[in-house]
Amino acid sequence: MMKKVDVLILGAGIAGLGAALKAREQGRQAVIFESKKRAGGLLDNFEVEGFRFDNAVHLSFASEDKVRNIFDQTDFYTHPADAWNFDKDKWLKHPVQNNLFPLSSNEKVKLIKSFLDRPETLEENYESWLRHQYGDAIAERYPIRYTQKYWATPANKLSTTWIGNRMRRAELDEILFGSYTDETPNTYYTKEMRYPKKGGFKAFIEPLIAETNIVYSHCASSIDTSNKLVTFSNGNQVQYEELVSSIPLPILTKITKNVPQDILSSSKKLTATSIDLISVGFKGDFVKDLWFYIYDEDILASRAYSPSVKSPDNAPENYSSLQFEVYSRDINSDFTEEKLFENVKYAIDKMNICQPNDILFLHHKHLPYGNVIFDQGMENHRDLVREFLKKGVKTIGRFGEWDYLWSNQSFLSGYFS
Repeated sequence: MMKKVDVLILGAGIAGLGAALKAREQGRQAVIFESKKRAGGLLDNFEVEGFRFDNAVHLSFASEDKVRNIFDQTDFYTHPADAWNFDKDKWLKHPVQNNLFPLSSNEKVKLIKSFLDRPETLEENYESWLRHQYGDAIAERYPIRYTQKYWATPANKLSTTWIGNRMRRAELDEILFGSYTDETPNTYYTKEMRYPKKGGFKAFIEPLIAETNIVYSHCASSIDTSNKLVTFSNGNQVQYEELVSSIPLPILTKITKNVPQDILSSSKKLTATSIDLISVGFKGDFVKDLWFYIYDEDILASRAYSPSVKSPDNAPENYSSLQFEVYSRDINSDFTEEKLFENVKYAIDKMNICQPNDILFLHHKHLPYGNVIFDQGMENHRDLVREFLKKGVKTIGRFGEWDYLWSNQSFLSGYFS
């Protein structure tokens, strides 16, 4: 097959769908070529024994009119942004430093005293930022441990450019108040989370999918920007006037012709986490919380969320579900499926969620790309790669921009490309 399109888009995730929408609004012909048999990318979902699970945790708090005009076409539930933290044998509200009430008096004294003595100096790494914000004791007990689990990278190896409003800054009044009472206000960066009533998170983007020309099972294997030609692994070739890509930058540079060696070298320094999803179905309504973070190092998962709490449509009636996320520093997992299942069952027992015979099933799925890792100096390598590629390719989305983008930001990345 040899054909020609006006705007050729690689990847039918939310960023690619956003780029296709913009092209349609401009009266241009846009075609998305997707390597898989389904659209949605990280926003897709899957079913196990009548339960639906998203590809990792997804909840919308989009505020942009363009995004809301699309998402709000779908009926949704609104949930308060109430998250929890599991630490040893206790459950603390989120953010943990503002909700120390369940801890013993001695523990609280140690943590607060350390906060008051926190370092004044601030080095250019995430661990230093954490110690500067929270003091050594709070930082070491909570976010430094969590960082290793979530980013699969020591905190002192990470930059701070990604933080934004994702981390609650420390305030003495909040820390003191939350040590005296559990009646603390929600200080999360959004007050509500939205989720479709039916169809999983992907339902929010189904209107875009329905309106977009998508060619499935086409994985790009070679890109010739000089001749404006994409070759796919099935042998098909397509010419284009404009090329837009949401595929990961290391893959894009590898398949693009005539990329200089220094750019290839920089692209090899771009690393992402992969995610092992362990999805659990329960024979009963055992799960009440929307999502929670896990600090214990003997539990592999860094966080878990409940699809059945997000929407009852995600589980059979009177049943419930959880999905645990375990991260590795590579596109390959550090763990065997047997190890993951064994550890999740251990976690469920340690957190006293249910009895072993209440577990209906455990299911494993591996996602090779989860989050961009902000290694120190990463931004310089990323910018070099993107600056070179922009001569012939518009790169979009979380892995095209190589940035920490939420779903609404990824959509706008494609739409405004």
